[in-house]
Amino acid sequence: MKTSETPTTTKKRNPVLWVPTAYFGMGLPFVVLNMVAVLMYKGLGVSDAKIAFWTSLIMLPWTLKPLWSPLLEMYRTKKFFVVLTQMVSGITFGLIALTLHLPSFFAVTIALFAVVAFSGATHDVACDGVYMDELNAQEQAKYIGWQGAFYNVAKIIGTGVLVYLAGALKDAYDGPSEDAVLYSWTVIIIVLGVVMFSLGLYHTRMLPSGKHARSVTSFSESMTELWSVIRNFFTKKHILYYICFIILYRFAEGFVMKIVPLFLKAGRDVGGLGLTEQQIGIYYGTFGAAAFVLGSLLGGYYISARGLKKTLFSLCCVFNLPFMAYTLLAVFQPQSAPLIGGAIVLEYFGYGFGFVGLTLFMMQQVAAGPHQMAHYAFASGIINLGVMVPGMMSGYVSDALGYKVFFIFVLVATIPAFLTTWFVPFTHEDSK
Repeated sequence: MKTSETPTTTKKRNPVLWVPTAYFGMGLPFVVLNMVAVLMYKGLGVSDAKIAFWTSLIMLPWTLKPLWSPLLEMYRTKKFFVVLTQMVSGITFGLIALTLHLPSFFAVTIALFAVVAFSGATHDVACDGVYMDELNAQEQAKYIGWQGAFYNVAKIIGTGVLVYLAGALKDAYDGPSEDAVLYSWTVIIIVLGVVMFSLGLYHTRMLPSGKHARSVTSFSESMTELWSVIRNFFTKKHILYYICFIILYRFAEGFVMKIVPLFLKAGRDVGGLGLTEQQIGIYYGTFGAAAFVLGSLLGGYYISARGLKKTLFSLCCVFNLPFMAYTLLAVFQPQSAPLIGGAIVLEYFGYGFGFVGLTLFMMQQVAAGPHQMAHYAFASGIINLGVMVPGMMSGYVSDALGYKVFFIFVLVATIPAFLTTWFVPFTHEDSK
């Protein structure tokens, strides 16, 4: 009798049936913790510096996931961990919705969000492992755009649709504004829980299992294997340069990730744009959604047609230059919807187009070898560190400089990304 853990050996599952949903499930917890929770806490009266620090700190599991990623190759199947973590995240979101009503809601919900972070980081390792096991190099390049698009469709759903619904529910609530905010976000978090649990149910049937786990017989053997995986990663050719590259590629993004939604919502008297949740949701969920999906898909096909080595620097430029749009918004504080929407379109297209290059580089240059899944987890954990650290500082820097000077500072922070990308070496053959 077959179980959900039996690797698919007879008929290969069409990637279109599982790549979009798997990477949507990967992106949703990350986006909620990074951006949606920021707006939720802002509406509940938490300070900017406190929001930026704690919602950045709880992203630590995405940095530490290399510590347990090798263990996921030793037990059960990668599909088992994908399904399990999606269901755990769904249940934990339900608990968060309940604890929002406690007097000490901030501390309790941050702790529960940390559980979601650990579950989500483990999900990322296993999901990437399925992707790399099931698809060859050419297929990885072909579907990298789908992967990136649907990972960030989660970003659009979270920061667009769900934020808009939170604002609409708040306006429709017949009661004090504090109760309206609490009610609206409770409903949104419950919806998130249902979506994540449903994805787990879907993937019990539709997700391929990947390779068999390597058999281990004792704890000491597991630790020996773990040390071997870690040592193999840090002795790779050009590894120190690769670590610097993957940290600096997204360094500027780490500063803006927490501050942009706060800047959009902040009053115009303090340098923000004074947008409502509905307006933010419309900008992200319509213009941003279309631009991001288009950018991700075009980025994947662009790499597939020309090769990663020839396209990586141009991808870095497209990824980092759109931060200039927010600088212009902070300087001029326009009220025009086309101008604000245009800036968001530029950012999301650039993010979608440029991010797929970094993802494929980590898969094919950094993670290539016998421990591909674990080494990709190492690389993605390191890249998250490059986002988490500036994110933790961003609230204090923004408070000290003001929004206008802060975004100018972010532009300066993009320079190291251009330099490291221009000179980055390729260890493995770059096949189109």
